[in-house]
Amino acid sequence: MTSDYSAQRVVCLQPSATVILSAIGRLDRIVACTKYCADVCPEVKNGGRLIVADSWTAQSQQILEARPDLVIAAVPYQQRAVVEILKAGIRFLGLAPKKLADIYTDIATIAGAVSASQRGQAVIADMQREIGNLRAAVTRMSTGTKRPLVFCEEWGKPLIASQPWVAELVEAAGGNFLGDPGTHTSAEAVLARDPDVMIAAWCGAGDRVPLQKIVRDRGWDQLRAVRDGRVYCIRDELLNTPAPTLMLGLGALAAAIHPGSFPQPEGLRCIRETRI
Repeated sequence: MTSDYSAQRVVCLQPSATVILSAIGRLDRIVACTKYCADVCPEVKNGGRLIVADSWTAQSQQILEARPDLVIAAVPYQQRAVVEILKAGIRFLGLAPKKLADIYTDIATIAGAVSASQRGQAVIADMQREIGNLRAAVTRMSTGTKRPLVFCEEWGKPLIASQPWVAELVEAAGGNFLGDPGTHTSAEAVLARDPDVMIAAWCGAGDRVPLQKIVRDRGWDQLRAVRDGRVYCIRDELLNTPAPTLMLGLGALAAAIHPGSFPQPEGLRCIRETRI
């Protein structure tokens, strides 16, 4: 009889870890997670799991109460929260993905920690296949046409461009990403580049980004994207959770960049007015 020495009781301090464990069929290993995990992966609300603070506000006592043998956390971290995680004295897996390749590595690492390596590789292959298929479809559809310039933001004050993995998905969906991913920018800099498409996916905001207000407050009335009614909100977790849910975000990006050519998915909202 072969013993299973993999992690049996896992505490997830960020939604990405919870989504990955769900995708590889190991949701049963989670004994505690954050309220944000429950928002993205409603299945964890069942089974009597503890709700604990996330990577930004982690508390060692909460972690210990769950009696885990593995804690998984991910950026953003706060120094004192990391101290609290380490104080718990439990094996700690800390993730800090930037690109899609990092996300694939995180999936493989988490899968290995819970004896699901084969399933992890399958999830990675599915993601890569879906991205490749969309890239090929967009290439066939838009041969000879100019790729739209897309500004995608993950936060509004200060204005921060979306992460590098989002830039990769924008490129796969047939757009050119405006600016440097994951960095601060300004309303004036975006206005000067005059993007064809503007997408807001604010961390923690769900699909409630006030599109009309940000256009008005930033003086973006004359942006090409605004004049053409191509200002969108994509639900937070579809682009900001570095996990297989990004494939839903990819579909939303394709629908925003190529209106009418791809199905309108849940989680994508558009300004319909041409004047704000």
